[in-house]
Amino acid sequence: MKQGANHYQRPFNDNYEERFPEDPYCEETAPNARVWRTYGEEAAAFDAVFVGQARDGLDVMLVFAGLFSAVVTSFLVQVSQSLQADYTAMSAILLHDLVAVQLSIAEGASSLLNITAPSVNPMQTFRPGSITVWVNGLWVVSLTTSLVVALSAVLVKQWLHHYTSVPSGTPGARSHLRQYRFIGLQKWRVSIIIGVLPLVMHTSLALFLAGLMLFFIPLRTYQVQPCSLLLDRALTSNTKPARDDSG
Repeated sequence: MKQGANHYQRPFNDNYEERFPEDPYCEETAPNARVWRTYGEEAAAFDAVFVGQARDGLDVMLVFAGLFSAVVTSFLVQVSQSLQADYTAMSAILLHDLVAVQLSIAEGASSLLNITAPSVNPMQTFRPGSITVWVNGLWVVSLTTSLVVALSAVLVKQWLHHYTSVPSGTPGARSHLRQYRFIGLQKWRVSIIIGVLPLVMHTSLALFLAGLMLFFIPLRTYQVQPCSLLLDRALTSNTKPARDDSG
């Protein structure tokens, strides 16, 4: 039975001829036979290691994805307002222009031709800047991928809970059901999904840092350097080859 688990070792003596009674003649594959009891012991030891490691990683991923999604949402709520016209600021500018016109008339402006036109036009179609669009786009994609990671982690935890639930019945029936569930995990590539989730989470973090770097460009140039260093560190951690523990 080939079931690839990391650091899987038998926690006890594997001499099952001493641990389980010998089967009667022609009942070696009966529902209560020794082979099913042996399979159950081996499968239980394997599942304890596999499911334990998977749950630990998923718990960490859920906590990080939840906190990260909250941070990105708080940034996105503020920045998304720049995608539409700021009528409060526009009103202040028009009020300032109105005061300037009144002062110009009071100082002796004899003709309205000498009065400058308002600096803003409320009737003009608003077009956000390219940097604003890019920042909002990057952070929306970052938030979406983070939520996808959280949802995937919850689904995988539910799969593992159903996988480890102990059914009732004979050892033979339990062994067949456990093998059926294990084949389902292999068919749906659950181990690959668990391994891909950290990569997707790192990609979400890299997108957020890229948007943060673009967000600081119009403000202060010296604030871009820390963001670029964090972005480079996130990309480096994604591309770094994993250490082979098998050898």
